[in-house]
Order: sequence, then C-alpha cells, then structure tokens
Amino acid sequence: MTNKIFNVLFLCTGNSARSIMAECAANRWGRSRLRAFSAGSHPQGEVHPLTLELLRSLNYATSDLRSKSWDEFAAPGAPALDFVFTVCDQAAGEECPLWPGQPITAHWGAADPAAFAGTEEHRRQCFLRVYTELENRIKLFASLPFEALGAMALRAHANEIGKIRRPDDPQG
Repeated sequence: MTNKIFNVLFLCTGNSARSIMAECAANRWGRSRLRAFSAGSHPQGEVHPLTLELLRSLNYATSDLRSKSWDEFAAPGAPALDFVFTVCDQAAGEECPLWPGQPITAHWGAADPAAFAGTEEHRRQCFLRVYTELENRIKLFASLPFEALGAMALRAHANEIGKIRRPDDPQG
C-alpha cells in the first residue's frame, strides 16, 4: 500500500462555479488521498458569489479560492496531474493543453448553475443540486482502490462515474 496523493484537476470554461465546487469537495472527501485543483479555459476572473455562499454554508474555507486559467497547470513547475476531469460540455470540447504527468481524463458534465435564470432562491437551489451531483461522483471516485487498479480500469471507472446523475434528473 502506498501513501501517494493523487493530483486531480477539475476543468470548466469560466472556473467560477462547477470546477470550484468540485475542487472543494474532492479536497474534503479525498482527504489524504487526493489533492484537487480547478481551472478554466476562459476564467471569469472571480468565483461566482453564489458558489462562495454555498461553500461557506457547507463549512468550506473560501478565502484562497480563485478563478484561474488552465495554463497554470500546463506550465513548468506545475504539479504532475494524475486525473483531469471536465465538468462542463464546452471545456470538454476544447483542445486542452498538454498536462504534465499524462493524466487519466474523463468528462463529468454537470449543468451550469451560473447560467440558471430564476428567483434568487431557485438559483441557490440549482447551485446546491449541482454541488450535490458533483459531490456524489467525487465520493465514489475517492473510494476507488487507486493502487490496485491499472490505468485502463481507472479510466473506465472515471468514465462511468461521470455518467451518474442525480436520481431526480430527467436526463439521468
């Protein structure tokens, strides 16, 4: 058994909501097994206020969260990545940089809560639904026996986890 910490990067276009939520959840649920990061292909430059509100309500520290470019993780000195997951369809379709470490990749698409139009309360509920969907996937992922699985099996598991939707999702 190794004590390796696996680096995982969550990508979205704006890096203001979904990828930030996934980063926080993975750092919480992966604890000593995962070190999570997030980035965007076209970062918004700030974390969405409802993302911050939700994360604070769930007892996450948010002072160090920031919207950043995926270029930071392709630059010299960036951490070698073991996994890269896209959480929005647009980022999944873009040509990604070359990541150090030849990571396993998968698409874990989730609805964009920042694009949801509705009352303030409905928008908050949307952010929570998306967070819960990502958190459920991350809990499953964090429970995998990484050291016992080969790269092909890990890739297959990661792809299957990305297909899991909320029970109340009409698309799921």
